[in-house]
Amino acid sequence: MKLTIPVSDSDQTKGKGNAPVTLVEYGDFECPYCRLAYPIVEEIQKIKGDGIRIVFRNFPLSQIHPHALHAAYAAEATAKQGKFWEMYYLLLENQEALEDQDLLTYAKRLNLDIQQFKKDMGSEEVAKKVKDDFMGGVRSGVNGTPTFFINGIRFDGSYEPGSLQKAIESTLKHRRKGGATNE
Repeated sequence: MKLTIPVSDSDQTKGKGNAPVTLVEYGDFECPYCRLAYPIVEEIQKIKGDGIRIVFRNFPLSQIHPHALHAAYAAEATAKQGKFWEMYYLLLENQEALEDQDLLTYAKRLNLDIQQFKKDMGSEEVAKKVKDDFMGGVRSGVNGTPTFFINGIRFDGSYEPGSLQKAIESTLKHRRKGGATNE
């Protein structure tokens, strides 16, 4: 399966835009598997440095994770104040505490403008961003979290460090040999 929605300025990204590898994750802040995967992705980014760009897209599985949708809204509202990744870490590390009051506590901890945060949490713009992420995932064949795409190609292996890193290495090797990339 291929990523149907290319990476754009509306995405939450870490790393250089011209990195040889782009790793897109569709994730859910209440998903225990996303919690397990995030330190692995962090470690890969440390190892690869400028060689990898990380992209996070929301895929809240609200039927099984009742707090996932509001957590996604909180992350996107925080992004509007330039602190998406800080909220990303807080949400994943505190999955047992994702009630609206908890989200507000995290916003305060990040020294956000609380009135603006509340306004953005309830805004149509933030809801549309989360919905667009989700629908892009559906069109790309995402049916669970976390789901990763490496340079636009769905990675169906384990997200364990060795497996995911090996796939990234293979992609880098292919690029060095002149292979095409598709975000």
